[in-house]
Amino acid sequence: MTMPQRQAESYAQQLSQKAYYLQELLSQFQAPEAEIFDSPPAGFRMRAEFKIWHQEQTASYAMYRPGEYKKPYSIEDFPPGSDLINQLMPPLLEAINRTPLLRLKLFQAEFLTTLSGEAVITLIYHKHLTDEWEATARELQQSLRTLAPVYLIGRSRKQKRVLDRDYVIETLKVGSREFRYQQIETGFTQPNAQVCQKMLSWAVKHTEEFGGDLLELYCGNGNFTLPLAQNFKRVLATELAKNSVQSAHYNMQLNNTENIDIVRMSSEEFAQAWRGVRPFRRLRHIDLQSYEFSTLLVDPPRSGVDEHSLDIAQDFDNIVYISCNPATLKRDLQTLDSSHRIEHLALFDQFPFTPHIECGVILKKRSA
Repeated sequence: MTMPQRQAESYAQQLSQKAYYLQELLSQFQAPEAEIFDSPPAGFRMRAEFKIWHQEQTASYAMYRPGEYKKPYSIEDFPPGSDLINQLMPPLLEAINRTPLLRLKLFQAEFLTTLSGEAVITLIYHKHLTDEWEATARELQQSLRTLAPVYLIGRSRKQKRVLDRDYVIETLKVGSREFRYQQIETGFTQPNAQVCQKMLSWAVKHTEEFGGDLLELYCGNGNFTLPLAQNFKRVLATELAKNSVQSAHYNMQLNNTENIDIVRMSSEEFAQAWRGVRPFRRLRHIDLQSYEFSTLLVDPPRSGVDEHSLDIAQDFDNIVYISCNPATLKRDLQTLDSSHRIEHLALFDQFPFTPHIECGVILKKRSA
């Protein structure tokens, strides 16, 4: 058996174990059989961060094994990373090693790449970055652009030098349509773009007949917002991170989407406004009473949905819950089970060869 065959067999076994675990975890809610969305076993990560390890006058990429955070090990390539990350790693390191100005005090390199073939590379230093550094970095950027559209950024304490721009434009195919997204260097994006496309397609497919309006909490840069907007009359989305809100507005214009309103506030704050606990100036241009919400979408952090949002969730006919932590999903379902039942369950394998599980459930309100 060849190495790729062994890797594929090992991946299939691990994915089967994840599916069994998820099904058992949610069995008390009479969850239907999960739809399984797999990942390529290699080349799936669009982001990567590497420590720069210095020995004498030579730098190398390094990573830490779990539990060994004081002992990095050198690497030459990164098989889980995208093809573009692996194409850019060698020439970047070669340039760093032949140019002392780029190498000295450099301690980390970060890559953000896209399926559409763009890359942002951030070099992080323990030194002040001068105009001379920037001129040298521009020469490096130009040389890397023989491989792909590459944008370099330099960072140090209280300093950020952006040579051209600090974002990439990703293109994701959802069903028969393509959506374009600005992804900022420091913003949150889904790490596995190929699985992300499957996740978005699943959500669009299972909400086609819902109608009415959509409320989305934790909308990020509009990852779900944009493709789902085609299934609803209007969308109201909330997000707290300023750079994500800015990207979401940018992406609405990029995709010519006009039925979305985005409010910069936390999910807890929106829940308070929804319940009439307190007014918010950030909602003064929004007439909440004019919305006819049929559906709530939540894509919360690992800690799960906050108690205020969980309370208002029970008002909606449909709930789309995307979870990066099945344990907190189970906890939240113990509350929602009294008002809703699981209609669809899916496992999205964003993180192959790790215990992490991304999943989604679509909940329908129980009859009175």
